[in-house]
Amino acid sequence: MQPSLSLRVSQHLALTPQLQQSIRLLQLSTLEMAQEVEQMLGDNPFLEREDDEGPLPEAPPEPPRASTAANEADDAPVSGAADALPVSAEGQNDDYVPSDWEGDGAVDAAHSDGEWGGESAPRTRSQEDDGPDVFERARSHESLTAHLHRQALGLRLQEADRAALYFLIESLNDDGYLEDTLEALAESLAGSEDLEQREELLHHFTVALRLLQSLEPTGVGARDLTECLVLQLRARQDAKEADPAVLQTALALCAQPLELLARRDVRRLAQASGAGEEGTRAAMALIARLEPRPGRRFADVQRNVVVPDVIVKKAGHGFSVQLNPDVMPRLRVHEVYASALRGQRGQDGHQALQARLQEARWFIKNIQQRFDTILRVSQAIVERQKNFFVHGEIAMRPLVLREIADELGLHESTISRVTTAKYMATPQGTYELKYFFGSGLGTDTGGNASSTAVRALIKQFVAAENPAKPLSDSQIAEMLKEQGIECARRTVAKYREALKIAPANLRKTL
Repeated sequence: MQPSLSLRVSQHLALTPQLQQSIRLLQLSTLEMAQEVEQMLGDNPFLEREDDEGPLPEAPPEPPRASTAANEADDAPVSGAADALPVSAEGQNDDYVPSDWEGDGAVDAAHSDGEWGGESAPRTRSQEDDGPDVFERARSHESLTAHLHRQALGLRLQEADRAALYFLIESLNDDGYLEDTLEALAESLAGSEDLEQREELLHHFTVALRLLQSLEPTGVGARDLTECLVLQLRARQDAKEADPAVLQTALALCAQPLELLARRDVRRLAQASGAGEEGTRAAMALIARLEPRPGRRFADVQRNVVVPDVIVKKAGHGFSVQLNPDVMPRLRVHEVYASALRGQRGQDGHQALQARLQEARWFIKNIQQRFDTILRVSQAIVERQKNFFVHGEIAMRPLVLREIADELGLHESTISRVTTAKYMATPQGTYELKYFFGSGLGTDTGGNASSTAVRALIKQFVAAENPAKPLSDSQIAEMLKEQGIECARRTVAKYREALKIAPANLRKTL
């Protein structure tokens, strides 16, 4: 066998650093995107916010120290890039400037150093004048622990009891329950060997627990649901807010297994409590009005805040789709540093600094591409789901990712990234982009009905049912069939559970 040379021509996709960054930015949520921007602003001196305007220095300052940039050059996204042209997330060739480019720092129109967004990006003053924004309201919301600590300040306690009460308050979960036993809490502080100290701690915790359960909201500090309900019933009993006989029956019902209450087994509960069925029903109605999660209203609302990426508004006979300017970062290349870099050509570290400058340009361009893609996908969704924005979810049509991907010339994975953790504010409410996609069920006419529309129909049927005779899953399936939608009973049960609607036997009124 003799060695030989051969020439082979092939094509391949090079996953360049720019493409990797573009894909990563595309799948980030609004919060993650803001964190990424802040990190890049701190790491790259050539990047600045467009609104960070201040008095410019009389003479251009020196660019960032070459020694620092040179040390970072090996980690710069543009260093060691493949020779192949980078490809954008849409699969199209992009303008490329190699990492050893010896330009003067200027760029053409495709790589503008100005901010991206133009006239669409500034915040409108009217939005600020409407009142405090949702983030400010979330920050001003009092937590459960803060609410309890504020009440505890008004109690005259010894130092040991005050410390025990503070410890119990900090041990509550978000619902206001004390999940750990007092013995376990005492052992965690004193250890398993020091029996005397553990007994002393247990005594202080017992006293502190009674104090904690006397605070507002009523039911806080309970170890389980039964204790939570009993605490609220006793508070009503002390305040004489209900019929004493009904309260006594309700306390007796709470002593029974909660499964009986969940199943609304009136007959067995009446036998166990010794009260008649009418009194049992009245007691069950009283229990149903209690709060099973005392800490619910103190939940951290900031975690539930949803900032839409896209805003849909009624415009004439159609709808306008625009990006939310509040989530669009206004970035630009630091012109002073870029100008100063032009005069440093040929000096040590110039190539590393040029790489950081190109990194800043790439970041701005990838952010622009991210929002452009989100806008294009949102426009395509609105065009296909026009009836939803007029009539609500009952008019939703079946839609899959491939339809949008084929229309926009993108890959399904790109559509999946765009629609994940991105939200659209519409006249019907704020929804994740993925909400507008759903499978279809066959109809008598040969068409398809969206699974979202079917769930909306099930919700309507349940809302209009006779409370004394709630609809079973089989009956709902028959009603859907009368509407021309073929839906099996098991499918109805799945949709009903997804809507968090209880079965028929639990929906029956007392």
